[in-house]
Amino acid sequence: MTKLQAPELVCPAGTPAGLRTAVDAGADAVYCGFQGPTNARNFPGLNFTPKQMAEAVGYAHERGAKVLAAINSFPTAGRTHIWRQAIDDAVSCGIDAIIIADIGMARYLADRHPDQRVHLSVQAGASSAEAIRFWCDKFNIKRVVLPRILTVAEIKKVHDEIPCEIEAFVFGNIGMMAEGRCSLTNYVTGSSTNLDGVCSPANHVHYHEDGQGNLTSKLCDVTIDQYARGENAGYPTICKGRYNAPHKDHYYAFEEPVSLNLTHLLPDLMRAGVTALKIEGRQRSRAYVRAVVSAFREAVDDYAAGRTPDVSHLLALTEGQRETQGAFRSKTWR
Repeated sequence: MTKLQAPELVCPAGTPAGLRTAVDAGADAVYCGFQGPTNARNFPGLNFTPKQMAEAVGYAHERGAKVLAAINSFPTAGRTHIWRQAIDDAVSCGIDAIIIADIGMARYLADRHPDQRVHLSVQAGASSAEAIRFWCDKFNIKRVVLPRILTVAEIKKVHDEIPCEIEAFVFGNIGMMAEGRCSLTNYVTGSSTNLDGVCSPANHVHYHEDGQGNLTSKLCDVTIDQYARGENAGYPTICKGRYNAPHKDHYYAFEEPVSLNLTHLLPDLMRAGVTALKIEGRQRSRAYVRAVVSAFREAVDDYAAGRTPDVSHLLALTEGQRETQGAFRSKTWR
């Protein structure tokens, strides 16, 4: 196998302990967020205070790793000061890059902190060369995190037409394919990933078991799924629930619970010009982060050295032990 240029391995950290785990397992960069609605993983027990972020940056830098601050949800009228403060705090912490989605916050960054490196979040949904060039021209974006809707061939074409780096997801939850535009839970709970940083808030989740061991999962009063005795029950998110419809009963109307796994496409992504490989999972355990980051560290290093790595054990870490290459291989995947 031909040697390839090793891309940066960008890994998740939901907590300070998770960040240390990711760095120690071989992450080149770690992305994380502040507590509150400014990032797309606003869950109790997750995320960083400004003090913890500054300490995390110090820990990572001492070990040659970078820290990226995800400030990638969309502020609404009357709340923009919260996002501006998060940006100011991130800059004060010495963050290596801020991941942004909102165009107003991108303007604030460009005006207030013109020397700060900025990445464009997948939440922005920029999937064409024209859209990416606009962000680069207006806000000096240095890297775009591409939506998970492009084939490898399309990524290569975009790469050849834009002036910034490309970051692509390679493992973890795949979610809805229209990145940055999911408001399904907002209709049920009043909160959404894009505006509040939280999908299916835990305080709205309920499980009910009948006398036969069957389980029903609900979000508020809406039934998301029903599981037979012994069947694995997933966390109730609307996009991965099973529903009844006139033409079909108890089926995945939006998305099946399956994980993205592009380990076998890593050489293709490298040849397409991808600068950074992103692993999803800020809500995952430290054990999960350690296992996935270590596996990808080995895989990236092997491919870069011209070796073929053994990545079969990653299947055990996927959702329901089911994996997909999504749209990256072809558009036949729904």
